[in-house]
Amino acid sequence: MKYKRFEDLPVWQAAIELARRTYAFTSHDAFRRHAGLRDQMERATHSISNNIAEGFERGSTNELLAFLYISRGSAGEVRSMQCLLERVPEFSPLQSEICNLRSAAESISRQLYGWIEQLKNAGITGQRHLNDNTRTRTAAKKDQDAFLQELDRIRQADPKQSEI
Repeated sequence: MKYKRFEDLPVWQAAIELARRTYAFTSHDAFRRHAGLRDQMERATHSISNNIAEGFERGSTNELLAFLYISRGSAGEVRSMQCLLERVPEFSPLQSEICNLRSAAESISRQLYGWIEQLKNAGITGQRHLNDNTRTRTAAKKDQDAFLQELDRIRQADPKQSEI
């Protein structure tokens, strides 16, 4: 599926939801004495969605990849802080919530990894690099692929054709 707006991307939506849930989580009294940790968790979580958005809007695959890697790094940073919270006795009443948030951050990391791998193997340069020549080449390649698929279909339907 082709997305025209970053707001439609499932991984961006998941990242926004993680940030919303993190803001609700960091409003607990346990964070009163840990303002730096609270601020860093909030910054890191909204960094995930912001970097997805910025990379998507850049118009080139290389820049998108760079921002997706940054976004994935921020998701790792969030998970690291969640691991710390699991070990701080003050946060033990919030273990279930911490576990749920960590699971969401892990899911986002997996989605980003999948997208990154797909982009690395796609050979797409991005919207910024589209011009009349690349559009013509892309259309010709698509037509060629369709022709070859149809030829294979015909050969499979009538084995005698493959002898010709």
